Parts: sequence; C-alpha cells; structure tokens
Amino acid sequence: MAAARLIVCLALAVIHTWPLALAPDRLSRHDNADTMLNEWIVAWVVHQAPRDPAALFDANIFYPERRTLAFSEHLVVQSAMAAPMIWLGASPVLAYNLLLMLGLALSAWAMWVTMERWTGSDAAGAAAGSLLAFNAHTLTRLPHVQALHLEFLPLAWLALDSLLRRPHLRTAIALGLLAAAQALTSNYQLVFTALALVVSVAVRPREWACPHSRRTLGFLLLAGAVATMLVGPSLVPYYLARQEQGLTRSIEEVALYSSTWRDYVATAGRLHYAWWSHRFLEGATALFPGFAALLLAGVALGSMRVRRDPRARMCTITGGVGLVLSFGPAVPGYAWLYASIPLLQGVRGAARFGFLMLVAVAVLGGFGVSVLRARWGGRTWWPIAAGLLVVVLNVEALRAPLAYRPFDGVPGVYDVLANEPHAIVAEFPFFRPDAVFRNASYVLNSTAHWRKLVNGYSGFTPASYVRHAERLRDFPGDNSRSLLDELGVTHVVVHFAEYGEHAERMRSAVAAAGWLRTMAAQRDLTIYEVDRRR
Repeated sequence: MAAARLIVCLALAVIHTWPLALAPDRLSRHDNADTMLNEWIVAWVVHQAPRDPAALFDANIFYPERRTLAFSEHLVVQSAMAAPMIWLGASPVLAYNLLLMLGLALSAWAMWVTMERWTGSDAAGAAAGSLLAFNAHTLTRLPHVQALHLEFLPLAWLALDSLLRRPHLRTAIALGLLAAAQALTSNYQLVFTALALVVSVAVRPREWACPHSRRTLGFLLLAGAVATMLVGPSLVPYYLARQEQGLTRSIEEVALYSSTWRDYVATAGRLHYAWWSHRFLEGATALFPGFAALLLAGVALGSMRVRRDPRARMCTITGGVGLVLSFGPAVPGYAWLYASIPLLQGVRGAARFGFLMLVAVAVLGGFGVSVLRARWGGRTWWPIAAGLLVVVLNVEALRAPLAYRPFDGVPGVYDVLANEPHAIVAEFPFFRPDAVFRNASYVLNSTAHWRKLVNGYSGFTPASYVRHAERLRDFPGDNSRSLLDELGVTHVVVHFAEYGEHAERMRSAVAAAGWLRTMAAQRDLTIYEVDRRR
C-alpha cells in the first residue's frame, strides 16, 4: 500500500510540473537565477563532500572570500539524494529537476502516511498530502528546491504525537532524526520546524508537564539534543560568515518581505488566476489555500471530535502562529523576538511563515475528509466522492503546463579549465552589484571544472565583489589587469554575446590586449590564459 501511495504522489508531481517529465535533462527554470544557484549548490556539495568535507563551505565562488556556501542554503539533504544521480552521470540540471519532482512527491506521501495513521482514512491522507505538496506556495517556488522538500515535517509530527502518547527511547531518537533531517533541507525549514515542534509541545502540557510525565519530558529533551547535535555543525559556518561579513537582515529589510492581506488571496493556480487572483499575485507570496481546502478545514473545525483531537489542535495552533508571524514587524513583539532569537535573524522573508498556515490547512483538510467519511463512508458512492474531492483540490492548485527554457548543457569549452588544477578564473562581463544575478550562469558553468571563480551569485553579495566590479569596469584596461594580477587570476572567460551591440568593439579590445592568450573558443565564448610576462 505504501508503494501504491508513493506512485500516486509521483504521478501528481509529474502532472503539476508538466511537461518537465518529458525531458528533465533538457528543460529548465533558468528564467530564474536562483534555479542555477541551487543547481550549483547541489553539484558543489556532491563534488566536495567526499573529497574534503572540512572545506565544504569554502565553495569556489566569490574568490578570494571564504565560507561562500554560507551566503545561501547548503541543501545537504537534497544533495545527498542527488549524489547517486550525479555519480551516475546526471547533469546538475537533470539532478535538480529530479529532486524537484521527488521533493513534491515525498512531501505528499509523508503527509498521506501521517494522516492515514491519525484518521484511518486513505482519502484523508491523499487530501492532506495534496494540500501540503501542491499548493499556491510550493508551485510558485519551483526555482527553490529547499522549499519543496517537506517530507520530514509530517513524519516528525507523527513521531512527536507517538512519543507524547507512548514514551519510548526509539521514538525519541526517531523524532530527533526527523527534525534534524527537515532542518537540514533549508535554514528556513530549520526555523519553521523548530517553531512547529515547540508550539506543538507547548499546547499539549498534560502529556509532559505533570509530575508522572518526567519520563516523557526526558525523552523530549533527548530528541532535542539529537537534533541539535546533528544540525549544530552546519550552523557554525553561518555564524562565522555573519561575524566576518555582517551577514544579517535588518528589521527594515524584513518588513519589506512581510505579508499583507494580498498574499493570502494570491495564487498562480490557472483556475483562480484567470478569474480573479491575477489582481493580487504580482509581488505577493502566494498563500491562498483554495476554496475546497478552506471548506474541508471548516468541516474539521466544526466537528467536536476534531476540536478535541490534540493532533489537530497542535497543527492548527502552529498554523495560526505562522500566520501571525508572516506579517513580520507589523506584529507587536516581532522586533523583540527578532532581536532576541538569532535564528530569526536569518529569516528575511517573514511572509514565508505563512506556509505554516498552509500546512495547518492541509492537516485540517485531511481531518475534514475523515469527518465526511465518518458520516457517509458507508454509502456506495463515497469512494467516488472522496476521489473527486482529491481531484478538486489538485485542480484548484494546478499551474501546468508550465513554461520552461531549453538547456543545451554547459558549453564544452569549459573542459579546458578542468585540466588546469591551479586555475583562478574571472568571467566577463563582470556584472555590477545590482545585476549580480546575471552571474548565475557563470556559477552553473563552473560545475564543469570547479576552479576558483572571482564572479559569484548567492543570497548575499560580499563587499569585495562590489569593489571588484568597480575596478573591472574598464576591462581589458590597465585598472582591470592590475586587479586580476593582484587576485592571481590565471584565466579569463569572455562572453562576447553579452556585450550586445558593443561585442565587436570588445573583441577588438581583447585582441589588442597582449596579455590575453586564446586557449579555446566556442561560438561567442572564448577562454583566455593570462600571460603575466607581457
């Protein structure tokens, strides 16, 4: 049965990302620079972890800065999943696309399993799984694979409930492992998971705060210790990067990326977008649960049995807390929390707390189906009605068919750099800081050689990049050559097509620069070796 559920979830993931499954090696979301960044991160972790795990965070971008992986997510869990694919020859793009579909499918499957355990209803599980994995938020976050792997949170909730009901060492360890696994998918998920589990424990004090429940409390502390021990080492590079780079988000910046009421009526689902939601989606974080989901959640909340269920209560209150926090500094006390809790200072997009509301709606939607099943489950038409409910939930969220860009592979000319073990590379145009996202293709292309790269793109741009961009504006002039010499750059890559109408002028200028010797060329891309003797 578990395999059948997973097959259904995989099929739904294929449908919601259609036509990606037709050519996952040749289709991409490269219209968004974050896709290329995350493809590079996964490939880097798979490349570096087996070779030198101690230097995992000293990634090859933004040379000569250190700990540059800590400028964004580390995606350790997703990279571990992708490792066999890449070792078997998959490109970073293919691995990313498979991770994307796998994350959606596993998230749906995990919630399905959890709700089936809690309600005894496969229909409730299928509904909750659909709502968790395929909703307005996740289906607008396809460039962010860190937002698509939610499979450990439902299972952590399942383990927490089991631990509170029947304390056991094995369950406590499982809870710690599952919480850590979810936290290691993303730093945002670390905060959301910690919040969800802390709130869930707090609203069930009868099961751990009584004198006779010391054993339960001990196991909860053990689970927290296991999770902290596993997650803690990954936070050290972020702490050091924060100290070195001032890598933090101001409360004013958080306010810019906090929710408004528009976010909760925003969805890119084709059905709603065409009729009314297009008025609200632009610039919003899509958080509209869907009408069918809200009706099912209402059915659940209208049931005395569900309201008394501690599992429904803990998930509902978690969603309510997420909804409130999504408004960021507009909420009284948020600024104090932000100043007091270091983890919260890494959350720039407070609006994303609203996703916990969608998670709560998914759980309540499942409970709502279980209420309907208790009322009508004996009718001959119930299985058909339950199936139609799941279909409606998916139709409301459906965005497919989606638009993808063709990907023809990393240009083969980069292979020459793979044979230069000590190469330090700079690529041109060297984009201004306000256009740093245009370096994303350079970052992805570096997966062909993994040499140190002066360029970079990430969630944070170091001050050194700003200085470099200013001095490299006159390339291939004397000022830029002086900086390249200071940095020890050995190779220069020029993308002439990026210069547009000035391409021929740049070709002439580079040809006249006696210190650049052509190594290899492919179309409008040429790799030069820096000749320090001239």
